[in-house]
Amino acid sequence: MQHLGFKRVALPLFGLLVFAAPSLLGGSGAIYSAAVLIAIFAVMAYGLDVIVSDLGEVSLAHTVFFAVGSYTTAWLSTRAGLGSWVTLAGSIVVALLFAAAIGLVTLRLREFVFSLVTYAVGVVAITVASNWAFLGGSDGIRGIPLLDLSIGGLQLTARNDRELWPYAFALLVVTVYLIDRFRRSLLGAAAIMVHLNPRLATMAGTDPARVRLQVFLFSAPISAAAGWLYAYQRAYVSADVLENYFLILMLTAVVLIGRRQLLGPLVATALVLVQEKFFSLGGNVDKIVLGAVLIVILGFFPQGLMGLLQPLRRLLQRSR
Repeated sequence: MQHLGFKRVALPLFGLLVFAAPSLLGGSGAIYSAAVLIAIFAVMAYGLDVIVSDLGEVSLAHTVFFAVGSYTTAWLSTRAGLGSWVTLAGSIVVALLFAAAIGLVTLRLREFVFSLVTYAVGVVAITVASNWAFLGGSDGIRGIPLLDLSIGGLQLTARNDRELWPYAFALLVVTVYLIDRFRRSLLGAAAIMVHLNPRLATMAGTDPARVRLQVFLFSAPISAAAGWLYAYQRAYVSADVLENYFLILMLTAVVLIGRRQLLGPLVATALVLVQEKFFSLGGNVDKIVLGAVLIVILGFFPQGLMGLLQPLRRLLQRSR
């Protein structure tokens, strides 16, 4: 109960600090741009987090859902002239359709085979996006209008990253809330059971395949929503949203701090992007650093950086 009370107080305070951080750090355009991208990519990573941390599977196709959100937004806004609320709804619907199709094919597979098949899905997706004229081919889709979430007489538009930040922050807050609620839900408990002991879950009356599909359907719209906002932030979309960089960034965000850490993907994404934006060693070197961090964490610190605190906790407990 004390831990829950502390969490209820600490999370809002942390949220206020995050929201005010760009202004406190100087409020330059570069800082607001970094803050928006951190929020977007953290949301993208949270979609994968529930698959890896709760379901125990490593999906290498989650960049597809991020791309689905981006491309759906780009196509509906430029070709159909639809507003931002409609493009968000469209991104979620299309992501659910893709998740159902991919999930029905892959989620009866496990571990290595599952990862291999999902990687193949990602390869097919980038090939199609790069060559299909309907999606702009190699040139992508340009001319995406400004984000406009106006309701009635209330004007809610974003002309730059400074004005986009409140919407990116709101999307991040909603995502963290949904992840927290998921992990407290019956579906979240079922996912953990299926992850740890599928046979016991079956004996208890739980259908592992159904649970995996439901979790997949929960996670896909989260990454798609990140793609939706990313399209407005960039004002164009191309097949580069399916590059391995985004996949490695997602995986690093999930495992760097530690799995099932509510704020882990956000903190990890912030660490990676701050290094790339303000302490860059060069584009290619930054990618090497990102890949190396993922290798080191998976190879030597499978519990993430939080795992390094366990010996310290034991030492403090013994000293008491």
